[in-house]
Amino acid sequence: MKKFEGVTDEQLALLYAKGNNRAFDELLDRTKSKLFTYIMFVVRDHDIADDIFQETFVKVIMKLQSGHYADTGKFQFWVSRIAHNVMMDWYRQQQNHHFVEPNKENDLQNLRGASIMDNCRESELVNEQVLHDVTRLMNTLPATQREVVYMRFFQQLSFKEIAEITGVSINTSLGRMRYAIFNLRKMAKENKMELALQL
Repeated sequence: MKKFEGVTDEQLALLYAKGNNRAFDELLDRTKSKLFTYIMFVVRDHDIADDIFQETFVKVIMKLQSGHYADTGKFQFWVSRIAHNVMMDWYRQQQNHHFVEPNKENDLQNLRGASIMDNCRESELVNEQVLHDVTRLMNTLPATQREVVYMRFFQQLSFKEIAEITGVSINTSLGRMRYAIFNLRKMAKENKMELALQL
């Protein structure tokens, strides 16, 4: 729609909140492909992804209409955060105990050393070849781990951005990445695959 050329997503959201339905149509057109790809990558099922996508946009509409959106310059993050919450609600209903998940005893959020954080943030986790192998194994990771790997490597977000979208601390984001790596190593060993992961 050329009418909205040059209008930001944030401005469209505010226009819709004031009753401009065409602004929402444009916003949906701009957002749907990227958002559905993100959801699909995490849940790996087209029907479930459709349901989550629709529920996400129902929540977006409700929040916009009730005035629970402020222009922060991060509309895409805001929508991704809502989608993340909808996915996590769905996954909470699934009982997946096959992989190591953080608990009070082993959650990396309990680590406070600045040097540990600096090393984690600055280090490359995998090289190009390993990334190719990792993508083949990712489908079997729990949603929270698959999500952080997707955001880090496919969306190229920083751990700070990942933490903001998923509503957790940077330490928890890093922890999920470490658990993902642990589980990928475990699967690689079981499948006799060589993965030279670098932390």
